Amino acid sequence: MNDAPDPRPGLRSTPEERARAAAPVLLAEADGIEAGRRLTPAALDALHVQRLFRVLLPRSVGGDEAHPVDYIRMLIEVAAADASTAWCIGQGSGCSMAAAYLPLATAQAVWGDDPRAVLAWGQNQGARARVVDGGYRVNGRWTFVSGGHHATWIGGHCHVVERDGSLRAGADGRPIERTMLIPAAAMTVTDDWNVMGLRGTGSDTFAVDDYFVADAYSTCRDTDEERREGGTLYQFSTTNMYAAGFAGVALGVARGMLDQFVALARDKTPSLTSRGLRDSPAIQRDVAIGEARWRAARAGLLTILSETWDAVSATGRITLDQRMAIRLAATFAIHQAKEVADLCWREAGTTAIFPANGLERRFRDMNTVTQQVQGRMTHFEAVGQHLLGVAPPTLRHI
Repeated sequence: MNDAPDPRPGLRSTPEERARAAAPVLLAEADGIEAGRRLTPAALDALHVQRLFRVLLPRSVGGDEAHPVDYIRMLIEVAAADASTAWCIGQGSGCSMAAAYLPLATAQAVWGDDPRAVLAWGQNQGARARVVDGGYRVNGRWTFVSGGHHATWIGGHCHVVERDGSLRAGADGRPIERTMLIPAAAMTVTDDWNVMGLRGTGSDTFAVDDYFVADAYSTCRDTDEERREGGTLYQFSTTNMYAAGFAGVALGVARGMLDQFVALARDKTPSLTSRGLRDSPAIQRDVAIGEARWRAARAGLLTILSETWDAVSATGRITLDQRMAIRLAATFAIHQAKEVADLCWREAGTTAIFPANGLERRFRDMNTVTQQVQGRMTHFEAVGQHLLGVAPPTLRHI
């Protein structure tokens, strides 16, 4: 295990504390991030100064290799300021875990030599990597590449085409997908991220044509055979951390909305009434219930991550039961956060509908989070099947 205390001097603050230091800049840049559909230079400077893209990166290449609980606390803090920024950090952090599966020299070249290095990737749209001498020839396109505009490298998930033209398959007969690390400058970008929420993630489509990738710059992430880091963090899969991380984003958005609504309710008197919002028993009840929902969802997620970390530290392996528990806690947290957001939106009345008010942007962002893979209600079905002893049809997203 690589869980010894961090020996690096000067890194004493927690990721959450560093996020809190960056938050005023992110809040001030939120409108610009939304309008430009990508993170602004000022926001990126704040994130890199506070090392927020390096929280899940191995210590061997200058990362924090942080406890998942510290990571989620950080994302909540960032998302309370700006959801798109938090989503980009969540995406980039999950991608950075690929460093644990690459040769150390490659990981050093990508992340260790560049303090502003970010890896981003998206969904494979039929990409292929053809085996050639020394590596692969890559052709493909990838959608939903969140954070691609500030990334230094793009990870292209590809099915591997052998020299005889067949697709490389695993023991289960399914095509194997390898991730090819390609300099972002080599990619062409299609500007197609015109969406309702999380606009600032700039999740456009990236493509490459007949690009050579050396063997050392490709990996099968989350595979025991290619993992070179022994720390507890890398027994968690990138899927585990995406589920938990994007739940942290939802919790942060809900936190921002609830705090904003409470401040509004203290001063607002709705039209056609003489009673202030704060004096309404219904509002008093709803605020308390919203706070309880948020605290319970956050506590559930952090508790599962903490308990799983302790167990994995002792055994060196994460179990299917633990993976299911993370998926359940994460999906539950996302949808409880949405309940809190809905409450704030509903009770804020017409104040909420104006773009100048942060509630409007946060409401759109929250409803976009729930539409993503990590927010699917079908995750509850998979966990329920597992609890009842029925094998889920797929464990791909668990």
